[in-house]
Amino acid sequence: MADPAPPSETIPPEQAAPAPRPISRQRMALLFMVMLVTAAGNTAMQSVMPSIGTALGVADVWISLAYTWSALLWVVFAPFWAKRSDRRGRKAMMALGLIGFIASFALCGTVLLFGLAGALPALWTLLLFAAARSLYGGFGSAAPPAVQAYVASRTPRAERTQAMALIASSFGLGTVIGPALAPLLVFPATGLVGPFFAFAIIGGIVLVALRVMMPNDDPMFAARSDIVAAPFSANSSSGKSRDQDDDRELAAIPELSWKDRRLRPWLVTGLVGGHAQAAFLGLVGFFILDRLGLRGDPDAGAGPVGLVLMCGAIATLLAQWGMIPLLKLGPRASMLWGMALSIFGVVVFALSHTIHAMALGMAIASMGFGLYRPGFTAGASLAVTRAEQGQVGGITASLNGAAYILAPAMGVWLYGHHEWVGFATICALCAVVLFMSWRSLPADVQYGNAAGS
Repeated sequence: MADPAPPSETIPPEQAAPAPRPISRQRMALLFMVMLVTAAGNTAMQSVMPSIGTALGVADVWISLAYTWSALLWVVFAPFWAKRSDRRGRKAMMALGLIGFIASFALCGTVLLFGLAGALPALWTLLLFAAARSLYGGFGSAAPPAVQAYVASRTPRAERTQAMALIASSFGLGTVIGPALAPLLVFPATGLVGPFFAFAIIGGIVLVALRVMMPNDDPMFAARSDIVAAPFSANSSSGKSRDQDDDRELAAIPELSWKDRRLRPWLVTGLVGGHAQAAFLGLVGFFILDRLGLRGDPDAGAGPVGLVLMCGAIATLLAQWGMIPLLKLGPRASMLWGMALSIFGVVVFALSHTIHAMALGMAIASMGFGLYRPGFTAGASLAVTRAEQGQVGGITASLNGAAYILAPAMGVWLYGHHEWVGFATICALCAVVLFMSWRSLPADVQYGNAAGS
């Protein structure tokens, strides 16, 4: 049976919803900050964790494995929170995600502080760190699908690639800010764990702003008109009736499966490409410490690692803020060009022996991954109807997390056996995505994207 054509935005009259209101600048800024603070915190953590692992005296692969449980929880819970946001609203899920981020970073920083001070054995430090990190995977996963669904449900199809690129670029900007700030947040009293406490405080500020400035939102499906109308009724039973109507309307939305033919090519390419990116990011810090001979001085490693990660993040922003809108790249074109650039960048990085060459290779590879990521996200979003945006947001967020379950540890493990084995595996994964994107992904013109016009 042939695959169905891309869905139309036409919705049956019984499920018709009002036209989405444009997102105001104030709300977009808040959404941007929700994504930015989590990205900045996580990349700041990436900047210091190789040095922390070296100071604790544990093997590199165990540092990478400490993230595994959190990534697994992200895969499990992201779709759950996405579905819940359809019923409870996006704001509540964004707040829950920020609470998970704040609690996780505060506890991780505390555990590592005791470990580096010698109050905890290295094994217990890593185990407790993994447990505290799981709060981010379990509850922090509520925010990204809620933000994505909020934007997608209020953005016309022809503009969705650029809108998704803007949201993705908040991660990109965060990855610039995080590594740039990380060395500055290594205070005498806290040492290498200073960035954990600093970003927990910043996350708390964003949470307060979200609570105060973002109005409560209702799901933007067919039941929205009933929900809005209900408060004008003096009938004491109106609340119950509204909830029942809401449940019936939302129940009419079909369950979106990972095996859906519309999504299948996007999810497969997204999963393989995500593993390539996760494996590359997993070994970057350790490679820099080795090539620059900084294993004997862990405290000095945070600066060079942060600098190289920052160069990569700036290149990501250039791709998402400049190349995609300027060249009007559609999802398929973004993924093709992205994977080609990523392969070239990884090769340059692997051949480098100076920090300048490493920064160049990282920038090229990050520019490629910066094109690939919004292409995959927008392609999956465009493949389904507006009513299914909450579900597809959960699926893509879950899939993004799936790449970080084993890929970083596998990349570091392969790199530990021989550095060329690790880099060759990453290039091979990128080549697979390049081939699959060329053969399997629908042309951008099918989605009415400007790139395909």
